[in-house]
Amino acid sequence: MTETELKKIDILTLLPQRPPFVMIDHLTHFDEVVTTTEFEVRADNLFMENGILNPCALVENIAQTCAARMGYINQYIYQESVKLGFIGSIKDLTVLRPARLGEILSTKIEVLEEIMQMTLVEATVKVGAETIVTAKMKIALTDIDAQ
Repeated sequence: MTETELKKIDILTLLPQRPPFVMIDHLTHFDEVVTTTEFEVRADNLFMENGILNPCALVENIAQTCAARMGYINQYIYQESVKLGFIGSIKDLTVLRPARLGEILSTKIEVLEEIMQMTLVEATVKVGAETIVTAKMKIALTDIDAQ
């Protein structure tokens, strides 16, 4: 699918999370190794504090990018329902600066390893060309259908 086609997918069909806890707006790229999403930092976000997005939301943004990847695989490749997943670990988290109101975050995850139902990714969150967060995250996928 092209980026335009991916952006047309209702992100809620790929995620187990529901508003107001959704931290991505669009899937913008998918292949077996790399997935990217976009997210606009809005005033009504649960994690907004004086025009700044709490770093916890950035971790959740990365996790939901992983969830969107698996949701896409389940829905469009395996023709199955979206499954629940959990953060197994976060390593080397570096927040270079906070995200600010009105910014568009572009989050990229690159799969480093997949073993059984565990996926290790390297993540980068950018605003334009500026990297604001890097991390490695391990996600554990379950067989439980998201409701």
